[in-house]
Amino acid sequence: FLKAPVAWCSKKQPVVALSSCEAEYIAGSYAACQALWIDSVLKELQIDVKRPITLQIDNQSAINLAKNLVLHGRSKHIEARFHSLREQVNQGSFEVVHCATGSKIADVMTKSLKIDSFLNLRNALGVFQIRP
Repeated sequence: FLKAPVAWCSKKQPVVALSSCEAEYIAGSYAACQALWIDSVLKELQIDVKRPITLQIDNQSAINLAKNLVLHGRSKHIEARFHSLREQVNQGSFEVVHCATGSKIADVMTKSLKIDSFLNLRNALGVFQIRP
Protein backbone atom coordinates (compact mmCIF):
# COMPACT_ATOMS: atom_id res chain seq x y z
CA PHE A 1 0.00 0.00 0.00
CA LEU A 2 1.21 3.51 -0.77
CA LYS A 3 2.48 5.37 2.29
CA ALA A 4 1.60 8.90 1.28
CA PRO A 5 -0.57 11.52 2.97
CA VAL A 6 -4.16 11.84 1.86
CA ALA A 7 -5.07 14.62 4.29
CA TRP A 8 -2.95 17.14 6.10
CA CYS A 9 -3.83 20.18 8.19
CA SER A 10 -1.91 22.72 10.20
CA LYS A 11 -3.95 25.28 12.06
CA LYS A 12 -4.32 27.03 15.36
CA GLN A 13 -6.43 25.03 17.77
CA PRO A 14 -9.73 26.74 18.70
CA VAL A 15 -9.23 26.00 22.41
CA VAL A 16 -6.55 26.86 24.92
CA ALA A 17 -4.54 23.88 26.16
CA LEU A 18 -3.03 24.04 29.63
CA SER A 19 -0.24 21.54 28.87
CA SER A 20 1.51 19.83 25.98
CA CYS A 21 -0.30 16.64 26.98
CA GLU A 22 -3.64 18.34 26.56
CA ALA A 23 -2.61 19.96 23.26
CA GLU A 24 -1.51 16.60 21.82
CA TYR A 25 -4.67 14.90 23.11
CA ILE A 26 -6.84 17.52 21.38
CA ALA A 27 -4.79 17.23 18.18
CA GLY A 28 -5.18 13.44 18.37
CA SER A 29 -8.94 13.87 18.68
CA TYR A 30 -9.00 16.00 15.51
CA ALA A 31 -6.83 13.43 13.71
CA ALA A 32 -9.20 10.64 14.76
CA CYS A 33 -12.15 12.57 13.32
CA GLN A 34 -10.29 12.96 10.02
CA ALA A 35 -9.44 9.24 10.01
CA LEU A 36 -13.08 8.30 10.63
CA TRP A 37 -14.18 10.53 7.75
CA ILE A 38 -11.60 8.95 5.41
CA ASP A 39 -12.71 5.52 6.64
CA SER A 40 -16.32 6.31 5.71
CA VAL A 41 -15.27 7.48 2.23
CA LEU A 42 -13.29 4.27 1.72
CA LYS A 43 -16.27 2.19 2.86
CA GLU A 44 -18.42 3.91 0.22
CA LEU A 45 -15.78 2.94 -2.33
CA GLN A 46 -15.96 -0.63 -0.96
CA ILE A 47 -12.35 -0.55 0.25
CA ASP A 48 -11.69 -2.38 3.51
CA VAL A 49 -9.60 -0.60 6.14
CA LYS A 50 -7.45 -2.60 8.55
CA ARG A 51 -8.67 -2.30 12.14
CA PRO A 52 -7.73 -0.89 14.49
CA ILE A 53 -6.61 2.28 12.75
CA THR A 54 -3.19 3.30 14.08
CA LEU A 55 -2.90 6.85 15.35
CA GLN A 56 0.62 8.05 16.14
CA ILE A 57 1.05 10.61 18.93
CA ASP A 58 4.41 11.91 20.11
CA ASN A 59 3.41 12.63 23.73
CA GLN A 60 3.34 9.65 26.09
CA SER A 61 1.03 11.41 28.57
CA ALA A 62 -1.52 12.08 25.81
CA ILE A 63 -1.35 8.40 24.81
CA ASN A 64 -1.98 7.34 28.41
CA LEU A 65 -4.89 9.78 28.63
CA ALA A 66 -6.41 8.33 25.45
CA LYS A 67 -6.07 4.75 26.69
CA ASN A 68 -7.29 5.28 30.26
CA LEU A 69 -10.98 4.69 30.98
CA VAL A 70 -10.87 6.77 34.15
CA LEU A 71 -11.36 10.52 33.84
CA HIS A 72 -8.58 12.05 35.91
CA GLY A 73 -8.71 15.36 37.72
CA ARG A 74 -6.12 16.72 35.32
CA SER A 75 -8.36 15.96 32.33
CA LYS A 76 -11.81 16.84 33.65
CA HIS A 77 -11.54 20.40 32.32
CA ILE A 78 -11.00 19.16 28.73
CA GLU A 79 -14.15 19.65 26.69
CA ALA A 80 -16.25 16.50 26.35
CA ARG A 81 -16.06 16.55 22.53
CA PHE A 82 -12.34 15.77 22.65
CA HIS A 83 -12.92 12.62 24.69
CA SER A 84 -14.31 10.94 21.57
CA LEU A 85 -10.70 9.85 21.01
CA ARG A 86 -10.74 7.91 24.29
CA GLU A 87 -14.10 6.33 23.38
CA GLN A 88 -12.81 5.23 19.95
CA VAL A 89 -9.64 3.74 21.49
CA ASN A 90 -11.67 1.83 24.08
CA GLN A 91 -14.07 0.54 21.39
CA GLY A 92 -11.10 -0.82 19.43
CA SER A 93 -11.50 1.48 16.43
CA PHE A 94 -8.12 3.11 17.07
CA GLU A 95 -4.78 2.00 18.40
CA VAL A 96 -2.73 4.88 19.82
CA VAL A 97 1.03 4.40 19.58
CA HIS A 98 4.07 6.53 20.33
CA CYS A 99 5.75 8.25 17.41
CA ALA A 100 9.49 8.56 17.98
CA THR A 101 11.13 11.93 17.42
CA GLY A 102 13.14 10.76 14.39
CA SER A 103 10.12 9.37 12.58
CA LYS A 104 7.73 12.33 12.69
CA ILE A 105 7.16 12.60 8.96
CA ALA A 106 4.98 15.72 9.26
CA ASP A 107 8.01 17.64 10.57
CA VAL A 108 8.99 18.20 6.95
CA MET A 109 5.93 20.47 6.62
CA THR A 110 6.11 22.23 9.98
CA LYS A 111 9.79 22.78 10.86
CA SER A 112 12.98 23.99 9.32
CA LEU A 113 15.28 20.99 8.95
CA LYS A 114 18.79 20.18 7.81
CA ILE A 115 18.86 19.14 4.18
CA ASP A 116 19.51 15.43 4.89
CA SER A 117 16.59 15.26 7.35
CA PHE A 118 14.38 17.14 4.90
CA LEU A 119 15.21 14.75 2.04
CA ASN A 120 14.69 11.65 4.19
CA LEU A 121 11.31 12.84 5.48
CA ARG A 122 10.22 14.03 2.04
CA ASN A 123 11.03 10.60 0.62
CA ALA A 124 9.19 8.92 3.51
CA LEU A 125 6.10 10.95 2.52
CA GLY A 126 6.28 9.56 -0.99
CA VAL A 127 6.94 13.01 -2.47
CA PHE A 128 9.70 13.09 -5.05
CA GLN A 129 11.16 15.82 -7.19
CA ILE A 130 10.49 15.30 -10.90
CA ARG A 131 13.29 16.55 -13.06
CA PRO A 132 12.56 17.75 -16.62
